Amino acid sequence: MARLHRLPPIHTLAAFESAARLGGFSQAAAELCITPSAVSHRIRQLEALLGEQLFERSPTGVRLSPAGQRTLQGVREAFDKLSGLFHVETPGMRLSVGMPPTFARNLLIPHLPEFYQQWPDIEIQVAVAAPMQDKPERHDVDIRFGKPSFDDRLSIKLFDDQLLVLAAPSYLARRPLNAPGELAQAELLRSPLVPWQPWLAAAGLEIREPIRGSLFTDLGILLEAAASGLGVAICPGRVAQRWLDSGQLVALFDVAVQSDSTYYAAVDREVAQRPEVGAFIDWMRATFA
Repeated sequence: MARLHRLPPIHTLAAFESAARLGGFSQAAAELCITPSAVSHRIRQLEALLGEQLFERSPTGVRLSPAGQRTLQGVREAFDKLSGLFHVETPGMRLSVGMPPTFARNLLIPHLPEFYQQWPDIEIQVAVAAPMQDKPERHDVDIRFGKPSFDDRLSIKLFDDQLLVLAAPSYLARRPLNAPGELAQAELLRSPLVPWQPWLAAAGLEIREPIRGSLFTDLGILLEAAASGLGVAICPGRVAQRWLDSGQLVALFDVAVQSDSTYYAAVDREVAQRPEVGAFIDWMRATFA
């Protein structure tokens, strides 16, 4: 005699698959056009029915549990069979990417048309995130500036860069700087993202890290401040390229120092296996190499 099996409601499976694929309840809610609390409720309903915890929840977000990973494989296989049965074609792949505003404005957006020419079926959703947040929201891919230690996620370096000392022509007209040692009397603009000390040491200067002066937690704002003539900035050259090309800033001195910090793509290990994620990260590394 055949046994009857109680099937989970399809809306619970859809919420689970979307949250697992996108890496969070908020992202799944946006895709399904419901609230994050509704996504959470549907997933808890599915967990109660299966008798297993599918996600490990923490203050920083959610991740699939071992049971969730097993369940996800089965759900995806079932969805693939349903798609084939009804001949449903997916309209494309959607990828949520969080990044600082300076990276979005000066690096990604100018090249994004090139990406769409190569990958027209991948839709990029850009979420601008302020740098140096204690608990930044997670996306499929998060572009972070710093060193490769972003929680428990994979950190994939996008490019290497060199530090440049920069000033506006208007500032140099008031205070000419002909040698690195003259920085001791200059207004040094500060950012916790890019300390001065590595460059000062490479230049052979016994100048301590400045502890006074204007402080900026965003590199784009730091460069705008320097362009306005507020003082001298230090920044990775690729980030500053737009200001250099326009003549708003000029690079000072011939001291080459590789930046300890640069941009990384932070991505969960299971998300990194998705083809659209690999395509996007590989494209960024090739574009910005």
